[in-house]
Amino acid sequence: MLRVAVCVSGGGTNLQAIIDAVESGKIRNTQLVRVISNKHGAYALERAAKAGIEGVTVAKKDFADTESFQKALLAAIDEAKPDLIVLAGFLVVLPQELVAKYKGKIINIHPSLIPSFCGDGFYGLKVHEAALARGVKVTGATVHFVDEGTDTGPIIAQKAVYVQEGDTPEVLQRRVMEEAEWVLLPQVIDQIANGQL
Repeated sequence: MLRVAVCVSGGGTNLQAIIDAVESGKIRNTQLVRVISNKHGAYALERAAKAGIEGVTVAKKDFADTESFQKALLAAIDEAKPDLIVLAGFLVVLPQELVAKYKGKIINIHPSLIPSFCGDGFYGLKVHEAALARGVKVTGATVHFVDEGTDTGPIIAQKAVYVQEGDTPEVLQRRVMEEAEWVLLPQVIDQIANGQL
């Protein structure tokens, strides 16, 4: 049984896709052991509670300095004893110690086809605003392993989504979530849980 900890910052739509996929059997041999948020009151924590998953908050503003926050984050992950850490809209730069300790066991979902529209400053709506400003015809989502850089780890899977005439960043964001993120992330977790990756 793969023990999965999910780290989130906001609403937790990707978390919900994972919860639903575990409950429906699309993700097999997997237990969601903890949801960790860096924001108090994040709706993702409510989703976790409804699904009977332990939720904890480790918010930077609760700590005197970055080092204390990073130690607390690492402790919150260690306590869950995860086999896999999933970053599902987690807007925190991971401490190097955490990345090194869980090398090859941390995956992230990014709302573009890496290497396009990724790296520092590209998150949330900003990714889709940049894609539309550039005039791309195809965008999508990428699941990748996390390394020391921002969105620089080895790519595991990608799914393309067509940009449509009249798309706003919000409309495009929703389509990328529905057609790519919510499909890709559960697939990859299932593959890892069942030794196919």
